[in-house]
Amino acid sequence: MRDSERRERVRRHFEGNECVRPASVFDPVSARLAESLGFELGMLGGSIASAVTVGAPDLAVMTLTELADQCHRITRASDLSLMVDADHGYGNALSAMRTVRELESAGVAAMTIEDTLLPQRHGLQGTEELIPVDEMIGKLKASVAGRQDPSTVILGRTHAINATSFNDAVERIKAYSETGVDAIFIMGIKELAQLKTIREVTPLPFMLGTVSPSITNKMLAPFGVKVALRGHGTFNAAVKAIYESLKHQAEGGQPSEVENTFAGSEVMGLAMGSSAYKAWREEFL
Repeated sequence: MRDSERRERVRRHFEGNECVRPASVFDPVSARLAESLGFELGMLGGSIASAVTVGAPDLAVMTLTELADQCHRITRASDLSLMVDADHGYGNALSAMRTVRELESAGVAAMTIEDTLLPQRHGLQGTEELIPVDEMIGKLKASVAGRQDPSTVILGRTHAINATSFNDAVERIKAYSETGVDAIFIMGIKELAQLKTIREVTPLPFMLGTVSPSITNKMLAPFGVKVALRGHGTFNAAVKAIYESLKHQAEGGQPSEVENTFAGSEVMGLAMGSSAYKAWREEFL
């Protein structure tokens, strides 16, 4: 599938009435498995990207090059429409413009640019600082101007509800909506009444960070929420499985004792893209 087709799929979803949870993916294998299960949208979170590329917490130590490389590995291996947490755009407005272009070249369908000050300043560990509204407006306008494919979806992301106040979040969302972005990504929503208030200041579709399990996607959809993230359990589960397997090996265990934890040939075939490679071998070799 061409990159533009994957991006148009995201746009069609954002124009629809459904709210979905995208597959949380982080590498070619997870992307292929998600696609085999019927997912069309995949999400690479910033914390997960940092973990898989440099084995580090979400502290803005990963580079744009590392993120783009990982995105390319994912999009090369599957037809998922990949949405990516592009953090703060890796610098100022001009850096954000380059971020958009690099991630487009990596086949990304949609990306979020946030208003947090990254990396955190000395002495402020554990607290979120936001950049000034005017600076974020410039960053989002530059991001929109930087895209080479008009079908690429760009979301302005705000952490204001948690970092400053709900009123500040409303004002920021209103301002960000006028920059040309396609949607707004809101962190920190705790109740539907907040969405009702925000809906009054922008017609753009919403994407939400983790929300309470009691707030279902069907409840969110009438407020224009198209995507609701609910954590990145895929990577967490993978880490546990790897640890348990290595622990068993380190303690002298035998493979036969844990065969029930192994992926079967069918799942391994999906993970490796075996059917496609089999067809290519038959045709070209």
